[in-house]
Amino acid sequence: MTAASDPALLTLEDWFALGEDESLRRAELCRGVLEVSPSPRRAHARAIRRLANAIEVQLPAGFDVYDEVDVVLQRTPATVRQPDVIVLASSAPDPLTAADVLLAVEVLSPGSRRTDRVIKRAEYAAAGIRHYWIVDLDGPSAEVLTLVDGAYEGPTVADRIAVDGRLPLVVELSALR
Repeated sequence: MTAASDPALLTLEDWFALGEDESLRRAELCRGVLEVSPSPRRAHARAIRRLANAIEVQLPAGFDVYDEVDVVLQRTPATVRQPDVIVLASSAPDPLTAADVLLAVEVLSPGSRRTDRVIKRAEYAAAGIRHYWIVDLDGPSAEVLTLVDGAYEGPTVADRIAVDGRLPLVVELSALR
């Protein structure tokens, strides 16, 4: 069954027609179903801002960092997620798709642990997002994951993320609190 054959499911066109409705708080679309959650708590919002700032100062020209913007993961049934932080090429078109995302980051909160560690991990991998970090402020620690043969692999690190490659980045996790 597709969104076109089930009037209860939203399509991408329906999603974008919603516009920037502040009453929706934080909204995502999962397989055609609108999911609404409360806005992040202050500590979570602060960590997202600090993480985005820490990444931004390290990015070379031609790359940008954003927090909480829509990324289309799948057209049918429509899935649109808002990672806490993403890195992409400055030239990426709108709307953003998973192919545009070089790094997606989720910061765990009490209500998002299962979603971030299981559901989004599977969705991001299926959509082909190459790098995915799951940051746990309680440690502080982070799973620093890379997509290998359709599944994420990588270490859990304590205190500090340091990655090489196309975008070498260093993030002190204690500075996010």
